[in-house]
Amino acid sequence: MAQGANRTTAQVVGVVVLAAAVTGFLAVAAVRHGFFDLKVYYGALTWWVHDGGEIYDYLKPGTQYGFTYPPFAALVMLPMAYLPWTAAIVVSVLASVATTTVLIWWLVDPIARRAGWTRWFALAVALCLAAAFEPMRETVNFGQVNTLLLFLVAVDLLRLLPAGNRWAGVGIGLATAIKLTPGVFIVYLLVTGRWRAALTASGTAAGVSLLAAALFPDASREFWTEALWNTGRVGELAFVSNQSLRGVVARLDPEHPSTLLWLLLVLGTLALWAWRSRAAVAAGDEATGLALTGAVMCLVSPVTWVHHLVWLLPALILLVDNAMAAPAGRRRQVLLVAATIGYALLISRTVWLWEKDFSGVDGFLGSNAYVWVSLALLAFLPIRRWLTPNGSVVEASGVPQLDQPDRRAPTGQRHLVGRPLTVR
Repeated sequence: MAQGANRTTAQVVGVVVLAAAVTGFLAVAAVRHGFFDLKVYYGALTWWVHDGGEIYDYLKPGTQYGFTYPPFAALVMLPMAYLPWTAAIVVSVLASVATTTVLIWWLVDPIARRAGWTRWFALAVALCLAAAFEPMRETVNFGQVNTLLLFLVAVDLLRLLPAGNRWAGVGIGLATAIKLTPGVFIVYLLVTGRWRAALTASGTAAGVSLLAAALFPDASREFWTEALWNTGRVGELAFVSNQSLRGVVARLDPEHPSTLLWLLLVLGTLALWAWRSRAAVAAGDEATGLALTGAVMCLVSPVTWVHHLVWLLPALILLVDNAMAAPAGRRRQVLLVAATIGYALLISRTVWLWEKDFSGVDGFLGSNAYVWVSLALLAFLPIRRWLTPNGSVVEASGVPQLDQPDRRAPTGQRHLVGRPLTVR
């Protein structure tokens, strides 16, 4: 009992110290955006609901930024128009924190149970580290919807689809109708042969979009015929915050970026993603399918601002998952080092050193640092399967678990594969 109490006390102290360190880091490193994007949403909805304007005609005063999401997103956000500004901030922050907490719990808890870590402690440490993650802190500071979309997709891929639930695909469909880029997950379902889930996702996206069109015909007409195609509303492609392949190409020649080069890079990246995604699903590894598709979405989207890179969070956690499941040795060390380097880069604001001048070799390498992380995760994130002696896949909490390192375990220890250690 005394040993357990001492361990708990040490863990509480450790979490408090880590939280204090992260708070200090954020006080120095985090940029205050004053909920800029949330102000755009709030202003557009207020203009639309209370002032009689058209939502897609609104621009935040003094800027070129307006509401860029489909009409269904406006329907989802509509209650914001009836809230005080402070209440809108509170709802935005709480939604980001809640969805992030649940997602991290789904991904970290299986690691904790297998490794014998105290589960609340593992979650608390992961949440502290997530708070320092630049895309996460940017999402909260801007008042963005990234974690909500990631959560909706994760519900499908980590919970419903592995369980064979007939509602699998609804979350992806809703996320796609809110913001078009998660539609790549419908392609993921098609590429990996999950036709029913793909149909459910497509039907959901189409159904709620038609609902929005019926409720807001003028707004829907303007979005699908005009606002969607007005790329000037989203910002400058060469801006260093655009950590996509399109951003890489634009920074090579901001005045005349090569569309052909970008398309060739996109095609090559999609081919790699399709091959690895099919391999992941063949191995029963839906979590890695989620991570790979999140990474490719960031790469092939014409605009991937830094805050959009919250989609890389599952891949970083899965690197740690693979490392902890591997036998002690070189493989574990390599995976932990890779996870540490990727995480360190994505909390560092490294790309902003080249915000004003991204010319030269150093500018090419440094201004695109987060793109290189995305590419590395897409190409090298391990595909995982755990096998019992009878050849069946072991799952924990609905999330398929790890791969080939365990198949190299000594024959006499194979019966231990996949069994979480008892937490005392």
